[in-house]
Amino acid sequence: MGRLLGVPIYVSPSWFLVAALVTVMFEGQVHDVVERPVSYLVAFLYAVLLYGSVFVHELSHAVTARVFGLPVRSVTLHILGGETSIEREAPTPGREFLIAFAGPLVNLVLAGLGLLTHALLPLPDVALLLVDALTFANLLVGVFNLLPGLPLDGGRLVRAAVWKATGRARSGAIIAGWVGRGVALATLVAGAFLATYGTGDDGGIGWLALLWSALVASFIWVGATHAIRAEHVRDRIPLLSARRLARRATLVTADVPLAEAVRRAQEDHAGAIVIADHDGRPLGLVNEKAVTATPHHRRPWVTAGDLSRGIDDDLTLPADISGDDLMDALRRAPASEYLLVEPDGRVYGVLATTDIDRAFTGI
Repeated sequence: MGRLLGVPIYVSPSWFLVAALVTVMFEGQVHDVVERPVSYLVAFLYAVLLYGSVFVHELSHAVTARVFGLPVRSVTLHILGGETSIEREAPTPGREFLIAFAGPLVNLVLAGLGLLTHALLPLPDVALLLVDALTFANLLVGVFNLLPGLPLDGGRLVRAAVWKATGRARSGAIIAGWVGRGVALATLVAGAFLATYGTGDDGGIGWLALLWSALVASFIWVGATHAIRAEHVRDRIPLLSARRLARRATLVTADVPLAEAVRRAQEDHAGAIVIADHDGRPLGLVNEKAVTATPHHRRPWVTAGDLSRGIDDDLTLPADISGDDLMDALRRAPASEYLLVEPDGRVYGVLATTDIDRAFTGI
C-alpha cells in the first residue's frame, strides 16, 4: 500500500474478508440509528477504523524498534490482525520489553481517549456508536495482546522478564512459548463455552464465536510452537561445522561431458562437481538439482559447464567456518551450494544447503 516512516505497509487479501464480515455483523447495531443503505457504509467505516487501530498498534512496534536501531522489514494487516516484521531481535531484555509493550499501550491509550470523548463531547448517535465500538475494540485488542504467551505481545513481555531474571533469552522464549500453548487452549475452551452457554436465543452468534476462537487458538498455538522450535534450532547452530558437513568435490573442466563428470565423481566417492580451469582454479559449481533433472541418455551430450554457475565471492567460504558465522554467511548470499576452500586456496569441498537442513531434522 506504500511506505510510512520508511516502513513498507502491506494489506493481505484476507483483510477484505474480515472487513466484509465485520460490516455485516455491525450493521445490525448501526441500523438501529441509521436507515439502510447508509447503515452499511457506517458499518464498513467501523471495519476500516477497527483495522486502523490494529495498524497503529503494529506501527508503534515498528517505530519503537527503529528508535532502538533495529531494521523493520514490513507491517502487514491480515485476517487475524497484523504483524510487524523486525529483521533482528532486540539486544537487551529492556528493549524487548519496550518494543512489545508499545503496541498494547497504544490501544489502551486509544480506549482511554474514547472514554473521555464519550464523557465530554456531545456527539450524534452514529458518532457515539462508532466511538463506543472502537473504544471497546481497542480495549479488547490491548488486553488480549497482553495475555502472557507467545506469539502475543504479552508473551514477549514474559520472555523479556525471564531473560532479565535469568540472563538467558532462550529460557524466556521457551517459557513464553509453553505459556502461549496454554493461552491457545484457554482461547479454544472459552469459544466452546460461549457456543454452549452464551448463545441466548441466537445460536449463530455462539457458533461464530467458536469458529473465531478456534482460528485464533490455532494461530497462537502455531506461533508458540514455532518459538519453541526456533530455540531448539539455535541450540544446534554452535554445533554446525562447514568442514564436517562438506561433500568431497571432483574437479573437472567446463568441456567435460556431464556423464563423464558424474562417473568421475562416483569413482572419487564425491558428492559434488566443481568446474575448474586446467590449473585447478575453481570457476563454477555444478547444480545438483540440474544434474538430477538431466536424463541419463542426454548426459553424454551436455557438458558439466552447461549446468554450472559462477562462483561469487559470497559463495566461497573458508572450510573452518562454523556456528553463527556460518549462518550469517548463508543469510548474506542464499544459494544451494557453496565452495569451501582451505586457507591456502585449495578446494576442500562443497557445502550444500540440503545437508544443513538435514542437520536440523528431528527438531
